Amino acid sequence: MIAENLKQVLADLPQGVRLVAVSKFHPNEAIEEAYRAGQRIFGESKVQEMTAKHESLPQDIEWHFIGHLQTNKVKYIVPYVTLIHGIDSYKLLAEVDRQAAKAGRVVNCLLQLHIAQEETKFGFSFEECEEMLAAGEWKGLAHVRICGLMGMASNTDDVEQIRREFGSLSTFFAQVKQRWFAHDEAFKELSMGMSHDYPEAVSAGSTLVRVGSKIFGERDYTA
Repeated sequence: MIAENLKQVLADLPQGVRLVAVSKFHPNEAIEEAYRAGQRIFGESKVQEMTAKHESLPQDIEWHFIGHLQTNKVKYIVPYVTLIHGIDSYKLLAEVDRQAAKAGRVVNCLLQLHIAQEETKFGFSFEECEEMLAAGEWKGLAHVRICGLMGMASNTDDVEQIRREFGSLSTFFAQVKQRWFAHDEAFKELSMGMSHDYPEAVSAGSTLVRVGSKIFGERDYTA
């Protein structure tokens, strides 16, 4: 079933858009089934869970951290994580740089923007992100690489609102690219879209979609 679901989601994605299979709260067996079907990028939001899975599953899996990352947990994922989607403060970016230096790595990161109506979502406002980039301190961080932006639309059935929110982030991405990363080939990722809204995200220019329940079914939060 997982392999069939995966195939259907991949069929929806145009060339150049990559799928992050959100495997949080799902057992290794589910990930192994998706892996056998060819999926290699998996997204987790809990440090302990991702680290346990990294240690017990095939080593060619790309692990993307897609949740809210606390600074005191950074050191546990920096040795192996492929991409951190949710950098929501300069303090967190600096801590990733510090831990990556210890691990002898350069860690790929996305800046998370708050584009939804819900207050519960994390992320920079557009103004805060511009201020952080304009301040320029990030240019001195040698062990992180800013590869793009991430955002989550409001959890709503209003498709037009979702399109507006994704559109605003896509526009902001183009402005940030032009102003600060025009000559940086690594700055190319726009992580938008989940199971319920990834078609709208893809239409707005997403390069990474984070899909869980459409592949693995509903999660068991009590496990």
